[in-house]
Amino acid sequence: MLRLEREAARRIAVRAQLLDARHARSVAEVVDELTLLQVDPTAAVAPSVDLVLWSRLGEGYEHSDLTFALETERSLAELSSYVRAMDDIGLLLAVAPHDLHPTIHEWLAANQRFRADVLGLLDAEGARTAAEIPDTCEVPWASSGWNNDKNVNRLLEVLTLMGDVAITGRRGKLRVYDLPERVYPGDLDVPAYDDARAALDRRELAALGIARSGPGEEAIVEGCAGSWRVDPDALLAVDSAFAGRCAFLSPFDRLVHDRERALDLFDFEYVLEMYKPAASRRWGYFALPVLLGDRLVGKLDAKADRKAGVLRVHALHEDLPWEPEVGDAVEAELVALADWLGMGLARG
Repeated sequence: MLRLEREAARRIAVRAQLLDARHARSVAEVVDELTLLQVDPTAAVAPSVDLVLWSRLGEGYEHSDLTFALETERSLAELSSYVRAMDDIGLLLAVAPHDLHPTIHEWLAANQRFRADVLGLLDAEGARTAAEIPDTCEVPWASSGWNNDKNVNRLLEVLTLMGDVAITGRRGKLRVYDLPERVYPGDLDVPAYDDARAALDRRELAALGIARSGPGEEAIVEGCAGSWRVDPDALLAVDSAFAGRCAFLSPFDRLVHDRERALDLFDFEYVLEMYKPAASRRWGYFALPVLLGDRLVGKLDAKADRKAGVLRVHALHEDLPWEPEVGDAVEAELVALADWLGMGLARG
């Protein structure tokens, strides 16, 4: 069985997530290699999709670049809570209906007239937000509270995963829905489930580089219990020179989204504390993990004060005491973040 030193495993993960030395790429190329961007409305510093893209593309990235790729170029599409490569949409639509809980299929079957009303309205009147679609639900969605009185939203989410509806863009923060033939390519191929699942598993492992499961080569990582799976293409570069850099990561960044994996490979402990009372937080409301080279070295607690035009830095948490060169690299990246936001820096 393949054996990897922990440093080599970390570098595989960092390279796979495009967090080694920057290379010229488009927004669509980044999303294609990462396979997804998680959409989250929290914008303590900037929305997660923008933080992820800035950390890969640098100062030249603007949110309008993502909007262009989604709504004009159509190289990307929003599906559920993720931005995906348009080339992956057929694969995702092949697996999504199978992955839905049986109760969702039962609810949809009980609301066929509701479904027909929505599709008929979109066909006749064109793209609509959820608020512009009447609720003709026959059997309301059974909710513990989060989705109370949101039958239209719930139906649109399900129909999007079923491939009956597509998200054509956004009007402000609101999703705009339309028929899929007006959004997806006319030659969109939806393969058989098994073929699609296997292709998506390969894509996910390539984007992560190394994971606990997947179709890759089995490996043991020094100092980590259990076995791992490694992308075969990532192994080809395992002995090549590694050019690391400093980066601030969204809490939803795929390098850190699996907290157990981050702890195993990087000795990095992290919890998103936005739902904790302020007095109970260790690192901050929306602390950004700090990457330096192949190590996760701390957390940035900061908030964009848009009214004052400054990025307020409440704290920089050092997981272990930083050497001067580490502090210098983090400081330079902090200045770069403020410049990208078009803000000044305020400490404390």
